[in-house]
Amino acid sequence: MFRNPNGDEIKRLLEGSRNIAVVGLSDNPYRTSYAIARFLQDAGYKIFPVNPNLKGPVLGEEPYATVEEIPERVDIVDVFRRSELTPPVALDAAAAGARALWLQLGVYNEETARYADEHGLTVVMDRCIKVDHAAFVGRWSPSFSLTRHPGKDGSLASNERNVECRAYDQWSRRMPRRALGST
Repeated sequence: MFRNPNGDEIKRLLEGSRNIAVVGLSDNPYRTSYAIARFLQDAGYKIFPVNPNLKGPVLGEEPYATVEEIPERVDIVDVFRRSELTPPVALDAAAAGARALWLQLGVYNEETARYADEHGLTVVMDRCIKVDHAAFVGRWSPSFSLTRHPGKDGSLASNERNVECRAYDQWSRRMPRRALGST
């Protein structure tokens, strides 16, 4: 049965990464994928939008249809897709030589995890990269802050992560476009 990396491993992964491909990134500033990608940029990561439906830049970055098309090495492939649609993303991430596959909160697929693990990728599933970044690296975007409630092992308890990610999702949907940096 799959187990996520512990808090120290997640911290090392986030601190040791620079390039993050965001699969399923939307150009709609009210979508969670957009808000999380913007946060990642604000935190100093270079993001690469991966969505074949995008026709132009998102957050100032040109989109790609697949991770393998990205001309730079990708450290983390952050996935905003339904669980049943993630196996091809794992194949793409492995083919691109990514270091890690991160399935966002609510996204969980044992087959995907098994394939990625067999091909040398660190796998994180059903966790919010933004909440984990705040918990383990300790830097929030200046535009938004949530309270951290660590569990016994230093990680956020599952229900607390869910509440915080959902709170952020609800908050981002209510914000006017200019507050989220869109014109």
